[in-house]
Amino acid sequence: MTALPAPATTPRRSPLHWLNNQPYLLLSLTSLFWAANIVLARHVGSHVPPVTLTTIRWFGVFLILLPFAWPHLKEDWPKLRRALPLMLLLSAVGFAFNNAISYWAMQYTEALNALLIQSAGPLFVALWSLVLFGVRLTPAQLAGIAISLAGVLTIILRGDFAALASISFNRGDIMFGASLVSFGLYSALIPRRPKIHQLSLISFTTCCGALMLLPVAVWEFANGVTLKLDILTFATLGYTLIFPSTLAYLFFNRGVALIGPNRAAPFFHLVPVFGSAMAILLLGETLAPFHLIGYALVLAGVIIASRQGSAKESAKGSAKGSAKP
Repeated sequence: MTALPAPATTPRRSPLHWLNNQPYLLLSLTSLFWAANIVLARHVGSHVPPVTLTTIRWFGVFLILLPFAWPHLKEDWPKLRRALPLMLLLSAVGFAFNNAISYWAMQYTEALNALLIQSAGPLFVALWSLVLFGVRLTPAQLAGIAISLAGVLTIILRGDFAALASISFNRGDIMFGASLVSFGLYSALIPRRPKIHQLSLISFTTCCGALMLLPVAVWEFANGVTLKLDILTFATLGYTLIFPSTLAYLFFNRGVALIGPNRAAPFFHLVPVFGSAMAILLLGETLAPFHLIGYALVLAGVIIASRQGSAKESAKGSAKGSAKP
């Protein structure tokens, strides 16, 4: 009697494998972690020196990831060495300058202003993509960014757009805007990185970013701006190392790799949405109709701008402007 063949079984995939292929969830979690980081940075602005915090942040991430990244770093080193100028630029604009200047800015600017400026993030990504690689926004992406921006402004201005006229900008606002210009460049460049493992990318760039900041951190310490070793400092470092640093950058890089920078950019608009939600949940602020209207607009804009069909024209432009690995 001939034995029947065993039924085919579908290989089980781990939750991490599933998460690694969910760009919208990855980018949403990134925005959540960064929103909490902005709230925290404002709270501890005068307590933790900005450059010292950023330097410890990236050295800490590098040390956390190094045991897992080391085999990949050895394998990917020839590609990293060939693309060294690009990798150093990514380290500078995505890790060193961007984070240090944003932490520094939060000592001078108000939360309202920072959230308002943050909403312009997708425009800087689109501008850099256009200038460097000729990648144009499709009508759907442009419409999505405009709709989600309207939602962000609705939340920030509490439904009163006349409040725009009363907002004044200071040096902290300019510094925060500079950090977004820097991160927009990082977002536009990240798809052009060499084809290396995620852990190689994040560990190499965080180490280089921390080394770039080290002389400034030493100068900061020499001028008497030092860490206060208390519970607030350690809690700040713990959250910063794990969520907005290690996890957020891994998630962001993977999300951009899956759907491209222009489709990923509207997720920046979730940062002020999550920020206002935290204010409601943690600070006891009241949920108002303008919150619901703003959330609906942001969600609609993100869906429109990031959907599969909106990428066709951008993909053509990206193919023309991309360099071979």
